[in-house]
Amino acid sequence: MSLKAFHVVFISASALLAFGFAFWCLSAPPPEAGWGRLAAGAASVAAGLGLAGYEAWFLKKMRGLS
Repeated sequence: MSLKAFHVVFISASALLAFGFAFWCLSAPPPEAGWGRLAAGAASVAAGLGLAGYEAWFLKKMRGLS
């Protein structure tokens, strides 16, 4: 596996993990959730979107390289 392929797999897994954690945080019942869990869920959504954007940028940048 090339370094480029490993990077793509690692960033994809990180984004999926961030979205999974966000789902877990935001799907908790309101009395249990509290503001901390809601803030962590929102931060995880932002991190997941950032990672997805970074991956798109990286793939576009590396398109010409093998």
